[in-house]
Amino acid sequence: MKIEGERVVLRAVKDEDSGVLEEILREPEVAAWWGPTDDFEDMLAIVLDGQVVGAIQYDEEDDEDYRHASIDIFLSARHHGRGLGTDSVRTLARWLIRDRGHHRITIDPAVANTVAIRCYTKVGFKPVGAMREYERDPVSGEWRDGLLMDLLARELLD
Repeated sequence: MKIEGERVVLRAVKDEDSGVLEEILREPEVAAWWGPTDDFEDMLAIVLDGQVVGAIQYDEEDDEDYRHASIDIFLSARHHGRGLGTDSVRTLARWLIRDRGHHRITIDPAVANTVAIRCYTKVGFKPVGAMREYERDPVSGEWRDGLLMDLLARELLD
């Protein structure tokens, strides 16, 4: 699978990508929001100019009465602030809506992750509400709140 964005390409993670992705997850700016993992099987590599700079994943609810998809992403700190996260999230959201037929996409950053929230807002995601003590902080182990955001197909910014 390969999905082309304006600047990035999303493609299946290859075995040789694992080392780079593990390094990115150890970067302090990324590790603050993501815990360590070595399971990249369900992720797509975010590729810029032939180099893996992060990963994005999605999950689909297939029950007809609740059908929607969710997204999660991490990007190397060296590439923060350049619009690559926005391009990656927008590209995957468009694919999930246009090719997979979803009418709604959700994403759930930590409430304190203002950089991520700003990125998702640029794509068109809107805050739905705070989820109290939603996830464990991978550094402190304390529970932290999450922000549920969603994007409806009719609201997707082109």
